[in-house]
Amino acid sequence: MGEVLRNGSNGSKTTNIRALPARTGLVAALDVGSSKIACIVGRAESGSLRVLGSAIHESQGIRSGTITNLELAEQSIRNAVAAAEQLADHRVQDVILSVQCGQPKSVNARAERPLAGVLIDDNHLCALLGDAKRLCREDGYETIQSTATGYIVDSVRGVTDPRGMYCDRLGVFVHGVAMRSGPLKNLRLAVERCHLGISRQLYGAYAAGLATLASDEMALGVTLIDMGAGSTSVAVFMENELVHVESVPLGGFNITADIARMLSAPLAAAERIKTLYGSAIVDIDAGGDMIELPLMGEENERGTKRVKRSLLSKIIQDRVEETLGEVQARLRKSGFDVAAGRRAVLTGGGCQLAGIGDSVTRVLGKQVRIGRAQTLPGLPAATTAPAYATALGLLIAGAASSAETHDPNPRIEARPERRGLLRSLGFG
Repeated sequence: MGEVLRNGSNGSKTTNIRALPARTGLVAALDVGSSKIACIVGRAESGSLRVLGSAIHESQGIRSGTITNLELAEQSIRNAVAAAEQLADHRVQDVILSVQCGQPKSVNARAERPLAGVLIDDNHLCALLGDAKRLCREDGYETIQSTATGYIVDSVRGVTDPRGMYCDRLGVFVHGVAMRSGPLKNLRLAVERCHLGISRQLYGAYAAGLATLASDEMALGVTLIDMGAGSTSVAVFMENELVHVESVPLGGFNITADIARMLSAPLAAAERIKTLYGSAIVDIDAGGDMIELPLMGEENERGTKRVKRSLLSKIIQDRVEETLGEVQARLRKSGFDVAAGRRAVLTGGGCQLAGIGDSVTRVLGKQVRIGRAQTLPGLPAATTAPAYATALGLLIAGAASSAETHDPNPRIEARPERRGLLRSLGFG
């Protein structure tokens, strides 16, 4: 299950993202994460998108997007979808699914075809993109999405839409997102056991970018960092295209576990004080502030202890810097640390930690903002928080998908659109 997407142009303040023919009807997005499962149901109609119902449910049996207990994962998905269906008053048949399991990685390919001086049409693009997609295949991995990042017309690079041009030799550069087949199959199995079809699969950080990035950011270069509970996912955008992905198996759960371990506190208490008092940077002014928390295994009031708030922040800071350091190392190795510019956008529940922006600036040397999802008619205000960016991005992408994407083996879409997706939905 994979598809090749292409880009159009967009002058709106929201991201310039892949535009496919607008779809009419019910659309459902399912974001399966380590701490929560989000389901949003909407309706795309007459060039607009309205949210009908949304629900969040605690995630069980899932770690870093990977199924660890099939029955628990299935029940968690059922609960989230059922709650969204009840609010929407509609039955969900299929979903567009976020995927971040199976060690995501970038795959790149270049394909060329001789054309003998004819006019380029859609059939030529379909054949060429099919060649490129086959080149993206790798044993043990499945390519879930691919993007044509640029065409080559008789050695002229940077062509965005070659249709209608004369050409002797046509080429294309393609970037794909690949994941290990085993974890991916298990994730799909958990969804399908809920009697749900999967219309499309998108890399989670890419979907978050669809909901949060500005068109200028996408055009000039930006690094989106999705700080989840089980992992930290990275998507690099340049010239309006997804050009690189990374995933670090460290997230909010690791911070909570560090707090619990080092302060001898229950996990629930560690999560609570992280949320209420934690900071990604040690605040010297708060060095003397004390926090009270229960001891592990103690239920009565005598089983409590007091710790300095600065100690809590130091525990958090160390883990955050380790995570960001790993992100930086991987970006440097790929060459996109510098190439993508000095702009970073943070999404995910982890980016709501106090001081996280300063920490990213200090470690990565980038200008940072917190990415909040756009608002849509019918969308609860709380759902625009960074933690829900992926689910909303899935919904937006699903609303713009053609009906062809319901095919379990979708053919490569070979028609680059000139309109931006959000403009086509009435938000430009």
